[in-house]
Amino acid sequence: MEGADEELMLAYRDGNAGAFETLYGRHRARLFRFVLRSVKERGMAEELFQDVWMRVIEARGRYAPKARFTTWLYSIAHNRLIDHWRRKGLSVVSLDDDVPVASGDNPERQVEARQGLERFAKALEALPPAQREAFLMHEEAGMSVPEIAQATGAGEEAAKSRLRYAIAKLRTAVGDG
Repeated sequence: MEGADEELMLAYRDGNAGAFETLYGRHRARLFRFVLRSVKERGMAEELFQDVWMRVIEARGRYAPKARFTTWLYSIAHNRLIDHWRRKGLSVVSLDDDVPVASGDNPERQVEARQGLERFAKALEALPPAQREAFLMHEEAGMSVPEIAQATGAGEEAAKSRLRYAIAKLRTAVGDG
């Protein structure tokens, strides 16, 4: 199973440092959002994020493309977060005040959009950890149900149920379901 990312990781494994830079550039933003939404403190998220990439670097010699690179990367992130949660518990970062919430100059729509984002953030935080993780892997990393199952070590039916329940709860919370 080889795609562009898998080929880049193989090149990095074989000594091409530029391949790592490309992989990091492609995946850093989504992976950071995934980690940030999984822990409450930005500083802790940055530390965990860097730790995930350090583990990628350390594991490069053992890398074999048995799944998509994204699945492998999020498996590492999942395992690192599990270690963290065992010690600290799980929470979600709140919305930043400077996040744009609506286009246009309509203040009423901006207030509505901000309120909708706040309801969504609270609902996301209230999800059970396994449902939240499945949702974030699906939305942030674009992972499929089989990839979520592989990354988390859950069965495919469990991953599908977690994602389905998370989406249903989030829709209900934001008034869309």
